[in-house]
Amino acid sequence: MSDHVLVLGTHNQKKRLELEQLLAPLGLHLKTLADFEQAIEVEETGSTFAENAALKASQQARNLGMWVMGEDSGISVIALNNEPGVYSARYSDPGATDERNNEKVLAQLGDTPLEKRTAFYTCHMAISDPAGTIQATAEDYCYGRMRFEPSGDNGFGYDPLFEIPEYHKTFGELGPSIKRVLSHCSRAMRKIRSKIEQLMATGGL
Repeated sequence: MSDHVLVLGTHNQKKRLELEQLLAPLGLHLKTLADFEQAIEVEETGSTFAENAALKASQQARNLGMWVMGEDSGISVIALNNEPGVYSARYSDPGATDERNNEKVLAQLGDTPLEKRTAFYTCHMAISDPAGTIQATAEDYCYGRMRFEPSGDNGFGYDPLFEIPEYHKTFGELGPSIKRVLSHCSRAMRKIRSKIEQLMATGGL
C-alpha cells in the first residue's frame, strides 16, 4: 500500500472510480469520505466553484488531519445567464433529483433554438494539507449545448441533455472511456496531476 494517502472529499463511489483511473499512475492510495465515520458535511456556501472546492478540501482536511481533495463542478447555460452554475446540484429545489433539475433547465430554455443553447461544464479541484492550507488547485471546462430532451443512460446530472456537437451525442450517450477524455473533471485532473507529483516528490503529500 502506498504511503501517499489522499482523501477524495466525496461519498460518491462513481467519482472515486473515475478519479482512481486518472490518478492510478501516481501510486497514490485513495480514500473517500465513506471510509471515515468522523467525516463532516461541508456547507457549500461559496459563490464560485473555486470557493466551494476550497471549503470542501480545507474544512475536511482539518477535521480528518489528512490531505484532502475537494472538487466542485456544475453546468452553466449561456442563455440562462450562466445558470444553474454553482447551484447545479440543487437547481430545481433543495432536495433536487437529476430528473427535476433537467426538467427545470428544459422549461427555462423553452423553445430557444439549438444554436443558442450553448453550455459548459466547469470543474474546480483544490488540495488541502492536514492544516487546512490549500496547496494546489486546477480548473477546466467542457463546452457543448443543451438538447431539447434527455438522451442516454450513462453519466449523471445534466449529462443526458449535454451534447458534444463534434460527436452529435450527449454525455449520456457517450461511453465512459470517451467521457474520461473529454470531461471537465478529467481535464482539471490532468492539470492538477503534475502538482500532486510535485507535492509527493517534496515529501508533503
